[in-house]
Amino acid sequence: MPSSSAPASLLARRSWSETSRITEILRKETVGGALLLLATVAALIWANSPAADSYAALRDYTVGPQALHLHLSLGTWAADGLLAIFFFVVGLELKREFVAGDLRDPRRAALPILAAVGGMAVPALVYATIAARAGGDALQGWAIPTATDIAFALAVLAVVGTRLPAALRTFLLTLAVVDDLLAVTVIAVFYTESVQPLPLLGALALIAVFAVAVQRRIRSWWLLLPLAFAAWTLMHASGVHATVAGVLLGFTVPVIRSERAGGPDAGPGLAEHFERRFRPLSAGVAVPVFAFFAAGVTIGGMEGMRASLTDAVALGIVAGLVAGKLVGILGTTWVVARLTRARLDPALSWWDVVAVGALGGVGFTVSLLIGELAFDSALRAEHVKVGVLTGSVLAAGVAAVLLRARNRAYQQIEQAERVDTDANGVPDAFEEAAELRGRA
Repeated sequence: MPSSSAPASLLARRSWSETSRITEILRKETVGGALLLLATVAALIWANSPAADSYAALRDYTVGPQALHLHLSLGTWAADGLLAIFFFVVGLELKREFVAGDLRDPRRAALPILAAVGGMAVPALVYATIAARAGGDALQGWAIPTATDIAFALAVLAVVGTRLPAALRTFLLTLAVVDDLLAVTVIAVFYTESVQPLPLLGALALIAVFAVAVQRRIRSWWLLLPLAFAAWTLMHASGVHATVAGVLLGFTVPVIRSERAGGPDAGPGLAEHFERRFRPLSAGVAVPVFAFFAAGVTIGGMEGMRASLTDAVALGIVAGLVAGKLVGILGTTWVVARLTRARLDPALSWWDVVAVGALGGVGFTVSLLIGELAFDSALRAEHVKVGVLTGSVLAAGVAAVLLRARNRAYQQIEQAERVDTDANGVPDAFEEAAELRGRA
């Protein structure tokens, strides 16, 4: 047995059950990432074709009941409505991680949380430094390069064909989920112009009713879906971005069946059931459709690209995504290692952390959403889209080069994990986790 004075290990292998769960989630997100890429390419081609006016007409076509203040364009329905499903899944996943996942251990949770914070703070500072010279409302976009798009990042992994080790996959997913939570908090706090108290209180009351229903394990969709939709409608009317309702609803869903029956080992709660139902809808429909309506920027050839990238706002976004994210994630991880005297897992290299930091710069979905909220100017909104697309592609390219260089090492780690089983075929990591739970 290792001594209690042995240094902690950063990015060590997780328990087998958690690794299997993360692998399944990432497999679904990878498919969603491929659809996201297709939707983005389709939007860019259509928006820069002779039929560009028809793309704009489709995006701006309004539909919905005026009496409920929901006579919205299709683009707004995608941003406010479909992304609420995405953030509902984010809420489920984040609660699952901290209630029953490996990250219920504060020591393990600290690294991805701090890395997510660093990965948001540094890009914001980089953006502000560059965009400040543009004057006007340029600084309103400070949060645009702070987001990480896990679906897009995993699409990069699928294209590169890397066998990213389980510990790094878990780190990347958890970092992105925490990043999304911080992003929706930023949207609620900094991009809410005015709040209508009565609709907000009504939304919170309905979310509380939803919480009571799911805590009692009510699965009746005829009750839960109308409650969720009504809460979303009132949140939208309150002036707070409607996606906040998605996160709050996700937080109310129980992760474990009964705390009195033994904590995380008591059996899965409704969160796992809902996640299975809604993750395919989120990754396969909600995010790609939003990307289709949000990414359709008319570039205008090389001249248009040059004009966009000479805007300090676009340059700040590119620098924040490519350099800021990498420095923020890598720097925070290094500081945590120094302060805690922890050592990187022997199977990994600091170049792996650099690669994950670069992947964090693939900002796409939430970055585009924040860009739409930050600026009213149509021209600046176009520059924001060019900056997000350019920064995400460059960050993906840097990550791809680093991951490809380390792919042989990842293959060796994967082989070692397969061999690391006992005579009964049960991974040692699973036995270690079970032993730790028994001691607790």
